[in-house]
Formats: sequence, C-alpha cells, structure tokens
Amino acid sequence: MDQRSRKDKKMAQTKRLIFKVTDLEKSFGSYKVLKVNKLEIHPGTIYGVIGTVGSGKSTLLNILSGVEQQSSGVVLYDDQPYERNWLGRIVAHDEVFYSRHPEIHGSGQTVSSYVSGKFGKKKNVIENRYFKEGSFNNLWNRKIKGISRGELHWLGMILACEVDPRVLLIDDYGMYFNGSMEKDFRNQITKMNRTLGTTIVLSAPSDMNLKHFASVLIYMDHGHISKIRSGTSSKTNRNNKSERKHHHNHRNKKKRQNQNRR
Repeated sequence: MDQRSRKDKKMAQTKRLIFKVTDLEKSFGSYKVLKVNKLEIHPGTIYGVIGTVGSGKSTLLNILSGVEQQSSGVVLYDDQPYERNWLGRIVAHDEVFYSRHPEIHGSGQTVSSYVSGKFGKKKNVIENRYFKEGSFNNLWNRKIKGISRGELHWLGMILACEVDPRVLLIDDYGMYFNGSMEKDFRNQITKMNRTLGTTIVLSAPSDMNLKHFASVLIYMDHGHISKIRSGTSSKTNRNNKSERKHHHNHRNKKKRQNQNRR
C-alpha cells in the first residue's frame, strides 16, 4: 500500500460515524417539530443536547433511537439505515439503548429483588458499584413504589448502563436529581465512556450540568440546531484507543456467541 492509500484509509477511519443525520424533518400533521439539516455523532464521545420544552431535543433522541420515524430525511447508524419489519416499523438495534423513563414505577419489589430478576448473578457487582456509597447507599432494600422520582430516574439510568450498550441515549438528564445524585451518576457515565468507549447522548433543558462533562454541546430551539460548541471536557474525553478497541472486540465476541446459540 502506497503512502497516499494509507493516508486515505486513515482519513476514512477517522470519519467513521455512529449517527449521520441529513435533511431530517419530523412533523405531526401540519406542525413541523424538527428540522435538522446535518448532524454527525462520533464514536466514543459524550454529547449534550440542550433545549427547553418544544425545542425538539426529545424528538431528536426518539428518532436516533428508532422509537419514532422521521417524516423525511436520512438517519444512518454505523453507515446503515435502521432495519424495518414487514409493517414498516423500525426494528430496535441491540447496540443502542434509550433510557427515557424507567418502566418500573409502582412495583412492590425491592430494588434488590428487581435487580436480581433482571441481571441474575450480576446482582452483587451492581450492588457494590452503585449502592454501597454515595447518595443511594440506602436504596438497595427499599421498595420501588416508595422511592422518589429522582431516585427512580437514577435507577433506570444505572440499569441502562449495565446493559452495556455501544450507544446510550438519555432524555431529561438530571431533571429529578439533587446535586449529589447528579454528581454520583455523572461519575458513573464518564467512567463508562472512558473505560468502555461508549457513545453517550444526553438531553437536558439547560447546560448547567452537561457543560461540565460533555465533549460537545448541541443547542436546540424551535426544532432547529441553533449552535454547536465544545464542552469544557472536550480535551479529557478524547479517545482512549486501547481501552475502546478492547471493549469493541469484547462486544464482537459476545455478538458472535449469541449468534452461535441461535
């Protein structure tokens, strides 16, 4: 391979995207709620999407996750459109996890029994990782129906982290958190990003929290992207190639194992 070919290959690898959005529009009837001409989401990066109610931030995350279909335009995940079933509905991708609101409210189970039923032998690891210290050390043995909205929101998001997705989307980040809750969860997802290379996209009504750890801040207003700027952690969140390569290989191995079991 000559020098030019090596350079072209390196450039192609650098430009690989998790999501590529082009001429995206979403309307409900005659009311257009979203119009994004171009958006690129790069791997291993933390993004903050900021906007008030009606800005289009939640609709954007819904479309990126496959929960909603766009009215027009192109959304590519890893250079491919989402698969659709025979009804034309988008098939959820197992590498992309969308945590909006946990669907566990009202349960008479304790947090401990719920986690045990969902994750089995991993229960003890999760307890040690999240429930031994910090704001939630008293949550483990409480009943889910008795915990606050902030605690419930936090619980749903940490369980999303434990699914080990390639891409994690979180809507309304920190909305029900107090200061210590937000700090505890921020530490967990930044660690997840650094060590596993997970691409993380979070939406929030303001940049008060996200500006401290997101690498890229995307501001939305009335369905449009008004500006994009670097976050304060853009330098510290650059790719940790060896760790991300290791985890990418681990994911591929796990995927092959699952395929062999079928």
